Amino acid sequence: MKRHVLVVEDEQSISDYVKKELMFEDYEVTTAADGQSALDIFETAKPAVDVVLLDWMIPKLDGLTVLRRMKKQQAQIPIIFLTARDYVGDKVAGLDAGADDYMTKPFEIEELLARLRLIFRKQQLSQPRYCSGDLVVDVSAHTTELAGKSINLTQREFALLSYFLEHRGKVVKRADILDDVWGMDFDGQENTVDAYVRYLRTKIDWPGQPSRIETIRGVGYRFNDH
Repeated sequence: MKRHVLVVEDEQSISDYVKKELMFEDYEVTTAADGQSALDIFETAKPAVDVVLLDWMIPKLDGLTVLRRMKKQQAQIPIIFLTARDYVGDKVAGLDAGADDYMTKPFEIEELLARLRLIFRKQQLSQPRYCSGDLVVDVSAHTTELAGKSINLTQREFALLSYFLEHRGKVVKRADILDDVWGMDFDGQENTVDAYVRYLRTKIDWPGQPSRIETIRGVGYRFNDH
């Protein structure tokens, strides 16, 4: 699945340039020209935003306000400030507010790409380990165990199970699962999700016991801890 980058920049030429370079590197890119639009996109984007490139001086809501609100919603979202403000006090304020990195304009795109790669490497090293009863999924090691025994899952099955565990206890719609696990470019049908849920059930459920993946008729699914 492509990494989704939200670029918040009110200078159209810079926004277009960064978007073009990121898309060339196979990132999915969404842009916003003001702080309020950035927050609206951040809350509703499908697939979810993986990293934010944030200008400080933007209309409606300044970058520092946007950063604080995004971090309040999702503390782990990586945010890189891209700004002409090079005063040390501004850098300190941004980093103290929760920014993960700070680059001053003008910047070289190669350095920005390197910093993005570093952020994603750090993310990969800190991927979660999910435990649900006798089911254990280690995202970084890409392993699944049931009652201490290894389970062999395909890449797609593993991604779907991780998604369910991340959203356990919540009802998730089939369309959202397709967007987040298969990607927005996938042109298959929603019954693809149903097929993969059946595959997972044969591997993670015990015979005669209720499935961990509950069908919510007409809507989607909910993963329940047993």
